[in-house]
Amino acid sequence: MKYVASLAVFVFIGVSVAANHDHHGHAQDQMPLDYVKFPYEQPLYRTSTGEVTADAIFSGITTFAKLPWLQCLTHQQDVPVDIAFLGAPFDTGTSYRPGARFGPYGIRAGSRRLNLYGGYNVPLGTDPFKSGLRIVDCGDIPVSPYDSAYAVKQIQAGHQSILQRAAFSPLPNDSHTGEALESYALDGKNHPRIITLGGDHTITLPLLRSINSVYGPISVIHFDSHLDTWKPKVFGGAPSDTASVNHGTYFWHASQEGLIKNGSSIAKTLILVCPFEQHGAIRTTLSSLEDYEVDDEVGFQRIEAREIDTLGVDGIIQKIHETVGSRPVYLSIDIDSIDPAFAPATGTPETGGWTTRELRAILRGLDGLQIVSADIVEVAPAYDTNAELTTMAAADVLFEVLTVMTKNPLGKVKTGKN
Repeated sequence: MKYVASLAVFVFIGVSVAANHDHHGHAQDQMPLDYVKFPYEQPLYRTSTGEVTADAIFSGITTFAKLPWLQCLTHQQDVPVDIAFLGAPFDTGTSYRPGARFGPYGIRAGSRRLNLYGGYNVPLGTDPFKSGLRIVDCGDIPVSPYDSAYAVKQIQAGHQSILQRAAFSPLPNDSHTGEALESYALDGKNHPRIITLGGDHTITLPLLRSINSVYGPISVIHFDSHLDTWKPKVFGGAPSDTASVNHGTYFWHASQEGLIKNGSSIAKTLILVCPFEQHGAIRTTLSSLEDYEVDDEVGFQRIEAREIDTLGVDGIIQKIHETVGSRPVYLSIDIDSIDPAFAPATGTPETGGWTTRELRAILRGLDGLQIVSADIVEVAPAYDTNAELTTMAAADVLFEVLTVMTKNPLGKVKTGKN
């Protein structure tokens, strides 16, 4: 009798499992607990009286800010999106501490509480998660840990496969003039914007190659404590072509390949000298002053970390706007732009940096700019504290970037009306 009862239970379970398979053979019953469904519905937790309250944002699978997980690189690649978070777990281009391959995981973990009370960004006056745009987490690009040259190609291919698709939402009208907008893209179509979770800073080179395939040469805003425009002969590139591509040379390569608009980029680096062609004190060491000459040739103006004491946050924001103007711009953020007192978990820390509050304020000051895509890099969770200071800071930085993106549609007033 016990055998018969057990057999009946087994058969019932088997039938239930079979019933939960879809026509593609995917086992829906095997989805993780609290699987984040698509399309996105912001989780609302209610008390017995029906009031919304904060609750278990720490449960379920970990996507950025509890966004829906979309398998953008595999069987859901036909689903259009507007903004995609994408991991690039690569760290074989580092010169000091490895570990940024775990950056995407750490940043997502640090972002879990972003929707604890809801996503309304008070300083910017909007909730990016309620913008009406389709915002998803696409997971990570599969990246080889054995062949860095091949991994760079994988990163470009993964990013490009999403970027080259049409966006889900059409371009709205200009928020100031009310006139119709047209895309900056070479093909005239509206494309998704991608926020990439690094990974060491080498990943920006394949990302710029991807951006170039859609937009052509692009302006750059670069927050960092290092120049990252070093010639390969100065920074690690003597042994081979593969060694020449690393987290200190990628902007030099980008300039050589025509990926960036020389003369229209601003290196917001906590190391650099003041305005264009002015040399001064730095936050990191150089091989010689020739490094600045190369940096000038690549096209970056420089604002050093300590200028925040003289210019203030507002002055720095003004300089960025003056440099970039209304051009489409790529935003690259190294977590080491924040002082290691606030973000210790990074590959090459430099003291004397900005606070988390200062960087977030400056990022909010980018409101109005045309940001085509962005990345955050060099988050290496193994060096963080138990309090997850660095990963939380990285997540909050991206919350500001996401909000600016959702507030500012990526387009220009149509030709003839500009």
